[in-house]
Amino acid sequence: MKKKVKSSFIVTGLLFLLFVLFTVVVSTVDVRPIGPEGSEVGLAMLNGFVFQKFGVHMIWYSITDRLGVVALLTAFCFAIIGLIQIVNKKSLLKVDIRIILLGIYYVIVIAAYVFFEIFIINYRPIILEESVGLEASYPSSHTMLVICIMGSANVLFQQMIQNKMIRVIMNALSVLVIVVTAVGRMISGVHWFTDIVGGMLLGITMIQLYASVLQLIAWKKENNKEI
Repeated sequence: MKKKVKSSFIVTGLLFLLFVLFTVVVSTVDVRPIGPEGSEVGLAMLNGFVFQKFGVHMIWYSITDRLGVVALLTAFCFAIIGLIQIVNKKSLLKVDIRIILLGIYYVIVIAAYVFFEIFIINYRPIILEESVGLEASYPSSHTMLVICIMGSANVLFQQMIQNKMIRVIMNALSVLVIVVTAVGRMISGVHWFTDIVGGMLLGITMIQLYASVLQLIAWKKENNKEI
């Protein structure tokens, strides 16, 4: 079990390193002004090709926005579960540790979102609102948030839902939301291809981190029982 936990954290580190390296490449390789208002974009040939291939489809932007609401409602449901446990047990310390860690995990996800809103890698390929102008685009925060929320929900569904049929259905729905969001966001044309890839890499890294911490806690509990 200890070896499995260690391997899980190693995978987390490798995924994060891959995201960092990819971000460096996007920031430095083939950077050209192909965006609106002459905004520069890394891997310009690749991004320009994919953007021209798919074009802009705002219907997919709307669909993925609604799927984002589904993800936020999922996070809200877990928050309600935590609140109910606090009320019933009259102590934050008695709340399921998995829910407490989920709250900390959400804070980290929000911090990552804010970070890339401040330190901008590139801008959207289109201007959504003239009054707003250029908007940060890397990584796709929408893709990242949906992956982070629905992915972590999947981890908890595996542990908290006893009924196999319900668990399979919930897992399938979560994966569906993630896939449609990632593909739909790219087809919509509101992000460059590398924005979607970056959002996916960061989102998967976050999920792996959460799952690794849960594995570590489970191992410690088992170890204490043996002692």
